[in-house]
Amino acid sequence: MSIREKVSEEYLLEEETKQLSEIVLFNDDVNTFDHVIDTLIAVCDHTPEQAEQCSLIVHYKGKCTVKTGEYEDLKPRCTSLLDAGLSAEII
Repeated sequence: MSIREKVSEEYLLEEETKQLSEIVLFNDDVNTFDHVIDTLIAVCDHTPEQAEQCSLIVHYKGKCTVKTGEYEDLKPRCTSLLDAGLSAEII
């Protein structure tokens, strides 16, 4: 095995072992669909269709995972959701 192959293999192994977290958005009786959709588009980089689907899932199921990724990326996004008046947490 060449050095290049060994480094590539180690890099792939490191990528596979990174822990992913999720932002979960919870239903409330305060925010409008439009506000939730606009916020998901701005904060989580959702498409309008994706944001609308998530808002409907939250409404009918009570919660929905709206973003998955590394904690360092999700923390400021979750803070922005909270600052916008939405109920969310990282799990």
